[in-house]
Amino acid sequence: MTSVRPDTAAALFAEVAAAQGESRLPSVNAGVVRDGALVWTGARGRFATADGELPGADVQYRIGSITKTMTAILVLQCRDDGLLSLNDAVGKHLPGIAFGDRTIRQLLAHSGGMNAEPDGPWWERNPGVSFDELTAAMSDTHAAGPADRRHHYSNLGYGLLGEIVARLRGTSWLELVQQRILGPLEMRRTTYFPQPPAAQGFSVHPFSGQLDPEPAHDSGAMAPAGQLWSTIEDLARYASFWIDPVHEILSRDTVEEMATPVASDPREGLNASYGLGLRLIADDPQLLIGHTGSMPGFLAGLFVDRVRRIGAVTLGNATYGRVASLAPDLIRILAKYEPPITQEWVPEPQLAQGTDLLGHWYWGNTPMTIAVSGGILQLSGGLTTRLTPLAPDLYVGRDGYLAGEKLHVIREGDTISHLNVATFVLTRTPYGR
Repeated sequence: MTSVRPDTAAALFAEVAAAQGESRLPSVNAGVVRDGALVWTGARGRFATADGELPGADVQYRIGSITKTMTAILVLQCRDDGLLSLNDAVGKHLPGIAFGDRTIRQLLAHSGGMNAEPDGPWWERNPGVSFDELTAAMSDTHAAGPADRRHHYSNLGYGLLGEIVARLRGTSWLELVQQRILGPLEMRRTTYFPQPPAAQGFSVHPFSGQLDPEPAHDSGAMAPAGQLWSTIEDLARYASFWIDPVHEILSRDTVEEMATPVASDPREGLNASYGLGLRLIADDPQLLIGHTGSMPGFLAGLFVDRVRRIGAVTLGNATYGRVASLAPDLIRILAKYEPPITQEWVPEPQLAQGTDLLGHWYWGNTPMTIAVSGGILQLSGGLTTRLTPLAPDLYVGRDGYLAGEKLHVIREGDTISHLNVATFVLTRTPYGR
């Protein structure tokens, strides 16, 4: 394992120790990732188990709703393989079910207005039920609100998503997670049930300060929402995947799609929004993506900064405390103590197409430029986007306001008369005069 500097390690450990002491955590385990590698681990607290076992990077903890990110990957894999559309109604794949008019996209982003928890005893603290038993208790009258009004977290929705992918693939949700995610990423210590060494979940009595063991039932049909157990080492591999996607699992474009804001709480906006299966945190000027997790006796956090190529994972065996939010804090410490080194500049490659577009352009009197950046044409100024060639004299915007819009090069003979992109006319002189 490569490492961080001693002063960075000291600052990271101090933050972990503060979280453990202030939140009264029996144990907390943490790791920091940079450029695809686990570069630091640290733990605090002597009660990973009732016997006083010390936590380590290979000790399993329950990861709660980080499980949802894997369910979301399975859904996007089905979409990319043409088995479903994100705009499909849930009822298309689960006929006769309540909330059947909600779309798969809405369930992924928790924007369907579904109730947060399934009806009946609190599912996290009771043995799980079958999918038929789960859906028999569902009713449209339990809706928390209309669809697409706001982000309203729904564990129940992910139970439905897990069943959809299982039916489409003809095998269980767990087998899909193992075959299509854990296997390719070599996450050998991520399992459905705990395998030693594994932490015991605890809650801490508010007055006596004593430890109370918490239950860890099989979640049954709700497993796709929060069943899995994992380790710091395995979650570090998983965090690295979100920085550098493995095409065998998901393309980079699909990961970008998942990391795009879809729904948010109106009170918090981009400070706490949700993509397709991912929590998003606007951490000016960066965007952190990942997820938090909680089950009785366990808390977890996994977040990455894809631009700076760093991330952090945190695990704790307590019902309440600063564990999930500790991961973003560790990212901030790493970035402060060891800021990423600016990439070395090298000359740009020769373009196969578009060299005659380089230079100054004007939209009316507004100046703009087209230059090469990272081997890609970059339009900057009043309109900003990167341009990908589609055909001779035809380009498409890759991002920004002009994402997906076509730029046409209009010629008069061998000379470029103007550029036309989404009806905006760009000329070499102001107003073409």
